[in-house]
Amino acid sequence: QGRPPSPTSQGYEAIMMKKWQFLLLIGVMTWFLLAGCKAQEAEKTYDGPDTGPAFGDLFIDASIGDASTLLPPLASDAASATINSLIYNGLVKYDGDLNLVGDLAESWEISPDGLTITFHLRKGVKWQDGAPFTAQDVLFTYQVMVDPKTPTAYSGDYLQVKKAEAPDDYTFRVTYPQPFAPALGSWGLNILPRHLLAGVDLTKSPLARHPVGTGPYIFKEWRAGEKIVLAYNPDYFEGRTYLNGYVYLVKPDTATMFMELKAGNLDRMGLNAIQYSRQTEYPKFQRMYQKYRYMPFSYIYLGYNQNDSRFADRRVRQALTHAINKKEIIDGVLMGLGQEAYGPYKPGTWYYNPDVPKFPYDPAKAKALLAEAGWTPNADGILTKDGAPFAFTILTNQGNDTRQRTAEIIQSRLRAVGILVKIRQVEWAAFLKEFIEKGRFEAILLGWNTGLDPDQFDIWSSTKTKPGELNVIGYKNPEVDRLLAEGRHTFDREKRRQAYFRFQEIVAEDQPYTFLFVPDALPAISRRFRGIKPAPAGIDYNFIKWYVPKEEQKLVMMR
Repeated sequence: QGRPPSPTSQGYEAIMMKKWQFLLLIGVMTWFLLAGCKAQEAEKTYDGPDTGPAFGDLFIDASIGDASTLLPPLASDAASATINSLIYNGLVKYDGDLNLVGDLAESWEISPDGLTITFHLRKGVKWQDGAPFTAQDVLFTYQVMVDPKTPTAYSGDYLQVKKAEAPDDYTFRVTYPQPFAPALGSWGLNILPRHLLAGVDLTKSPLARHPVGTGPYIFKEWRAGEKIVLAYNPDYFEGRTYLNGYVYLVKPDTATMFMELKAGNLDRMGLNAIQYSRQTEYPKFQRMYQKYRYMPFSYIYLGYNQNDSRFADRRVRQALTHAINKKEIIDGVLMGLGQEAYGPYKPGTWYYNPDVPKFPYDPAKAKALLAEAGWTPNADGILTKDGAPFAFTILTNQGNDTRQRTAEIIQSRLRAVGILVKIRQVEWAAFLKEFIEKGRFEAILLGWNTGLDPDQFDIWSSTKTKPGELNVIGYKNPEVDRLLAEGRHTFDREKRRQAYFRFQEIVAEDQPYTFLFVPDALPAISRRFRGIKPAPAGIDYNFIKWYVPKEEQKLVMMR
């Protein structure tokens, strides 16, 4: 990220600077991108009538982590995915009710045997540099995903394809050798521009820092560790967005971020439980922001490095889960705004198994299992084996108060059964690149945003344990491998359900993770933004339709 721009990227930046210029109107705000704010702006509230959609204003978003890369195949973090979703499109996407609908594909047909999908692409779509989008771009993206030289964690779905072809500029066809249940949804992947990437080493492409997509927003600027700025795409095939731009601010400290929110300097923040329940329950905040609460497709876990001999015995991992009081964490950290997790799926989905083995809080049972595994207390009550104490470090990321407090509760509970735990927090980018991707940890406190299809091959398959892939703890179980293959290679929902139910049972028995909790999503969004329609998919699915009534707009971006 600190590398100076190459001549190619400098040329692209010059083009973008000519195409877009940001002008701040004096008297609207005294800063751009949160350099500061007038007191009167902080006092402004938005509780007037909705006078209807209007073009203009910017959306100021924030998160604790910066993006890693804006080339989608190389990105595996949420920050990068957030930005990429606004710059690129897939062939399909999910609507608010979790149905697959067309994106770059306006329609498709699936053969009677379910093995061939023929996509009919939209005509007239342009890349953000003006080049036409065609089926050759889709074919090229597929070739990138299956190229062994591409360091991507997401190749598995595309290696299932037997044949991919583009018979004409607006038709893309894929054929599978056997049923592949996630096939259609997998083509929601971000399509890449062939004319800019063909013959280029993806890891050295300037598009990692200066992306070009077909999406609703165009890349404008990226200051590492500070902000990413996007401008509306005037040629977007669904019609230009109402908002003129999107700004993603990096705020490594959530306390600082919350202060900015309360001052009116941010348009959105994911609140923690205390902020949601107590620290925003006053009239001024409620006039400025609308709070939402819903169950996301995500969970938080404590993962154990399977290559660490201390965690090799399943009884030890089960004991660790018995020693952790999940309800205490949910009540004390989440203030009840969440529920206990027992596996990798969202409760209430058709593939969620509510009857997996559970290891409830039971310190006596934890001690008994640890004793069976050869751990005995010394004079100080610390468990030892072969003369070494049971001590390990929980690694998590900086800036997340919920994870910090969760780690502290776990530390206390494990100490009560004779295990010494240290907590180490690392800045997000280094956390991912230097520790998670390289497997340099003993235990990690982290979370997953899960997909809408139950296929979890990339996270749990024993073939996905290499550096940069998603089975970061190195979990290996032959029966799980078989069940994951079985679940993805049938269209029969009941057979898939049976495979994933058994998969959940085995993972629950093995406890490679202590599945901790599913936290409620608790975003606060400025009331000046209209068009937000909560749905089973959450609230972001229709972001391109959000708008601010003309009289309530704060920031103006002009071409």
